[in-house]
Amino acid sequence: MGDEPKILFVDDEDSIRLTLPPLLQSYGFEVTAAATVAEALGLITQHKFDVLISDLNIGHPGDGFTVVSAMHTHQPDALRFILTAYPAFESALEAIREEVHDYLIKPTEIEVLVEKIRSKLAKRSPEQSVIRQRLPQVIRADSESIVEHWLQAVKQDLEIGSIPIADSERREHVPVLLDIATGIAEGKELAAEDRKAYVRHGAIRYQQGYTVPLLIREARLLQASLANCIQRNFTAIEMNYLVPDAIHFMGTIDALLEDAARGFIQQANSERASSRRRVKKKELPESNAKMS
Repeated sequence: MGDEPKILFVDDEDSIRLTLPPLLQSYGFEVTAAATVAEALGLITQHKFDVLISDLNIGHPGDGFTVVSAMHTHQPDALRFILTAYPAFESALEAIREEVHDYLIKPTEIEVLVEKIRSKLAKRSPEQSVIRQRLPQVIRADSESIVEHWLQAVKQDLEIGSIPIADSERREHVPVLLDIATGIAEGKELAAEDRKAYVRHGAIRYQQGYTVPLLIREARLLQASLANCIQRNFTAIEMNYLVPDAIHFMGTIDALLEDAARGFIQQANSERASSRRRVKKKELPESNAKMS
């Protein structure tokens, strides 16, 4: 053994530790296996590795991030992969925060895993040379993809997608919302005019046939599309600001959702009141006719 890329593989399942390392070795890697967090931490401080592949849950849920964090601290140039059979949005966000290079779902085909390792090793550069951007810059550059991802998710939703409106009407508020949220993340205040615009948006959604639960679901799908953007671009994002920037984005969506719900309810109440007045006016001549 000499120039082979060195992999640290961490998993508490005996069967996987017995099968995956030999397969990786057959592709020309030098593999060291660890069964516990403590064992992995000891190896990280004593030996040099090119790649870490760690199960997400080693003994306890999320233990894999302890190993990832240690590798990031002691060997920042090593590639860091998380392996899990139970993907979840929260763990994906944690993977982003810990600057994981890839998030792999069990069972992963060995050819796919080897290709990912080789591809990322070939492109690897020293960590300090990586130029990253704040989340607002990334979202601004990727806004068209975010809107399209959201639109497709909305159209695939059985209830929202069944509402007969054009795509242009369905999506017209989203670029505006992203622009507002980007400004908030960059330090601007949420303007009164922005809030009024979303009160009007809620009224329009009422007229289009939405319900309040569908308004909420539509907003959640947008948050999911933002999370998808983060996951696709996390190696380009400045991690020190990711959490506060993401909180600003999600918080802005929630705040404008409240305004939209308020406009929706106001419009519903207004139309019900108008309907009652029309009924009373219709009944009034009939009553007069009976009296005469």
